[in-house]
Amino acid sequence: CNNLLATYSHMSSLAQITRTTKGRALPVHIWNRGIPPIEAQAELQLERMAQLPIIHHHLAVMPDVHVGKGACVGAVIPCYKAVIPAAVGVDIGCGMIARRTSLKATDLGDSLRPLRETVEAAIPHGRSSNGGSRDKGAWQQNEIPTFAKEVWKNELLPRYKSITSRHLKLGQGNDVNHLGTLGTGNHFVELCLDESDNVWCMLHSGSRGVGNRMGTYFIELARQDMKVHEKNLPDAELAYLTEGTQYFNDYMDAVTWAQDYAKWNRTIMMKSFVASLRKQPNLPPFETDLEAVNCHHNYVNKEYHFGEHVYVTRKGALSARKGELGIIPGSMGAKSFIVRGLGNEDSFHSCSHGAGRIYSRTAAKKQFSLADHIR
Repeated sequence: CNNLLATYSHMSSLAQITRTTKGRALPVHIWNRGIPPIEAQAELQLERMAQLPIIHHHLAVMPDVHVGKGACVGAVIPCYKAVIPAAVGVDIGCGMIARRTSLKATDLGDSLRPLRETVEAAIPHGRSSNGGSRDKGAWQQNEIPTFAKEVWKNELLPRYKSITSRHLKLGQGNDVNHLGTLGTGNHFVELCLDESDNVWCMLHSGSRGVGNRMGTYFIELARQDMKVHEKNLPDAELAYLTEGTQYFNDYMDAVTWAQDYAKWNRTIMMKSFVASLRKQPNLPPFETDLEAVNCHHNYVNKEYHFGEHVYVTRKGALSARKGELGIIPGSMGAKSFIVRGLGNEDSFHSCSHGAGRIYSRTAAKKQFSLADHIR
């Protein structure tokens, strides 16, 4: 129980740097006071994105910006009458959920091992068997929780059938058997304490295999479509779909559905997490609805900014409208933050989504040993 939650107002004291790019000379607003210089490859990604004719007004760049696939992570990308599937990426709807309980640190006892084992048994995680039928990170058909089945049937299946009837490949793979499962990478489940020793349940996950499949599929469709309609794209990864076309409409149906799947996925896992907590015989009765947040940090949404309705992609960024709650997780073993938005229009009502990074995962594995990590 080594994470601490605190509350603070984000984006209030960060410097803004306005840069111009070649071509359209579109501004890029970067909040970067007190952080290391942005890596050169990320700057290049921003410059290329700012040259696109669909970008509206300016790009907003968060303090935790770093190189990403398709577009740099930590970017808020407002597109006029278009959307960039690779900017949204393949972990569609990835985000956080947290619930404050009425438990106190003193209620937890000396060892959390029994709780950890119960949670690990209740929430499938990781990946095995190359994601096949014996994958430990997915439900077997007879294991899917009743609540997950109900959500799938009532909230997700009808639209899923509509989407997959138009694009058959999207229905070929994991779907309901991933609902309520964690996944891999930097997705996590964590028990936390805030500054008042209140116990929180927190987790990080997205739309799992089905979201990845949809993202990958439409990224390739956009790339192929752009070869026909736009020859001077600054980066093939920035292929976009234009409002009013069939591919655009189908993508927006799919990405909206995947974002809903991700939110439900987190909700179902939180239900399993809380149930695991209630199974611990040493804990007193407790409440879990004292404060709750469920937010995406990798998604697209239609919003009104600077005089136009635009499609805002937050690739590694939170919505931070005035008074809106969000979650910024820290590095493993460090503090995480429950934040309340200030409604900063220049950031398109957005804030950072994490601690940022100095090294990619591959580079970190090469640079640091397990002994370094333990120290």
